[in-house]
Amino acid sequence: MTGAASGAAPQAALAFPPGAADGAGDFLVAAANREAAEWVARWPDWPAPGLAVHGPPGCGKSHLLAVWARRAGARRVAARDLGGALAGLAAEARAVALDDLDAALAAGVDETALFALHDRLVARGGALLASAAAPPARWRAGLADLRSRLRALPAAAIAAPDDDLLAAVLVKQFADRGAIVAPATIDYLVGRIERSFAAARRIAARADRAAWERKRAIGIPLVRELLRADDEARDSGGG
Repeated sequence: MTGAASGAAPQAALAFPPGAADGAGDFLVAAANREAAEWVARWPDWPAPGLAVHGPPGCGKSHLLAVWARRAGARRVAARDLGGALAGLAAEARAVALDDLDAALAAGVDETALFALHDRLVARGGALLASAAAPPARWRAGLADLRSRLRALPAAAIAAPDDDLLAAVLVKQFADRGAIVAPATIDYLVGRIERSFAAARRIAARADRAAWERKRAIGIPLVRELLRADDEARDSGGG
């Protein structure tokens, strides 16, 4: 393994203005997310009024939407809230970030209102950034005009993090909590946790809390116990 786990510098953070990153950390850029990150960094110099970023759960889509929403002054809406927000967005918003748009479409969101939002954003010179699990060609839009608009969006894929990126994220998550963790412990976790940013955040938070409660160092023995407890909970039907 190379990069953060071996003690070298981690992947570079995307060059957004100060304060643009969501949460405690910067958005770490690697091969898995470089295309999508570069698209977002290029805004407002987009060739189209919108962009779709797609990839598996926990790959960093929501983080990237939050970075763009802050930079663009965009309204950010999750799929579960979209139905109640469409009318207001269409009336006033100039930039909109929609999390899990494919999930909203599958759940039966008002497609006529969504179509109106898209066209009014275009008319205002605004922008739409949407995240989804799948590319726009696979979104389940029944309204033909909406389907054609969405499928015309440029799309950038985000893959699950590779070993180096997952290691860099783990190092960052621990460092944000004031913990410097040995490369051997990072390597141990990379080989055993789910390959997602969300899993890295969860294990870092749990290990930090357990270390404080048990007055122990964050090392392989502690994280092994935490992962073993997860396995036992799943085996017993509790996880």
